[in-house]
Amino acid sequence: MDFTFTEEQQAAVEAAKAVFADVAPDSVPSPALTPRAVAEEFDRPLWAKLAACDLLSLVLAEEHGGAGLDAIALCLVLREAAKVLARVPLLEHCATAMAVQAHGSPELAAALLPGAGDGTLVLTAAAHGRSGHDPAELAVTARREGDTWTLEGLQTAVPWAHSADWIAVPAHTGEGEAVLALVPREAGGLTLAEQYSTSGERLAELTLEGVRVPATHLVEAAGAWDHLRQLLATGTCALALGLGEGVLTMTSQYTSKREQFGFPVATFQAVAVQAADRYIDLRAMEVTLWQAAWRLDASTGGAGGPLPSAGDVAVAKIWASEGVRRVVQTAQHLHGGFGADTDYPLHRYHAWAKQLELQLGPAAAHEEALGDLLAAHPLA
Repeated sequence: MDFTFTEEQQAAVEAAKAVFADVAPDSVPSPALTPRAVAEEFDRPLWAKLAACDLLSLVLAEEHGGAGLDAIALCLVLREAAKVLARVPLLEHCATAMAVQAHGSPELAAALLPGAGDGTLVLTAAAHGRSGHDPAELAVTARREGDTWTLEGLQTAVPWAHSADWIAVPAHTGEGEAVLALVPREAGGLTLAEQYSTSGERLAELTLEGVRVPATHLVEAAGAWDHLRQLLATGTCALALGLGEGVLTMTSQYTSKREQFGFPVATFQAVAVQAADRYIDLRAMEVTLWQAAWRLDASTGGAGGPLPSAGDVAVAKIWASEGVRRVVQTAQHLHGGFGADTDYPLHRYHAWAKQLELQLGPAAAHEEALGDLLAAHPLA
């Protein structure tokens, strides 16, 4: 089995490292000291740099001005973004663009993808439903009325919605699979209420009351919403991995300099063992992430496996949700009181890690979902 990344994927990583090299995690107020959002907008200058380096069009086909790369390349870039807590809608934007490209009509692709590739249009997705626990597609109903669809319902905790130009909203028709509607932020009947994430970012509760969407802006292809949902979940696992790696590096540097009894605390066995355990967590998060991303690309190309790609995504989510929590908890412990200092960036990583853990959901739920898949698809 060859785990080597392609030259194009490695080039994407190098480009991402160059863009994120000057990003400071503490460029906005601390979420621990800010009762509302840490900023009204995402990092627009950084967004412009990503567009200039063709990282926003990375996963788009050449006919839409992209490089034609895959979910693995996107996850590689997201991994680098999380190491510096980059405040941009990179995951939601690119995942939505990939879903439109794979399942949308030619008219929809032509309307959205060129602008998505050059950053002039910002896309996001509503993936958390009414409460964050129920399936997102059940929170909104879609009713056909001639050449248009009417949407009614509510979606919570939509990231970057106040800044996005278009929002991908899953919905159900009461007849079979979910549909995916691309709704402009200024659409009539769409209202956004303020919400805030654990990491201090501005979210939105979307209320849709008689929102009318042209048929060309609604994706009815089977599996479109499921594909987008799995892309978002896998990308969140990539963010958790990158954040965890950044935190472990920070912890290694701190414990190598902090001395007790005349020796760096990193030389103490108890400290070394805890750091080694977290390194093992990160390697497990990494291998399950690449398996899930590869399966998403393979299933899109028609390749199958003993389980649906949802099984691989579930395994990645199990490791990411528990692993990122363990990494930041150990980092806080090994930093001592210094880790809680709001002038030091570790507490920001802890807040982001908690938000990612909430987005991924509890490992027990993913283990149950994996068990259901194994029962439905015997491996023998």
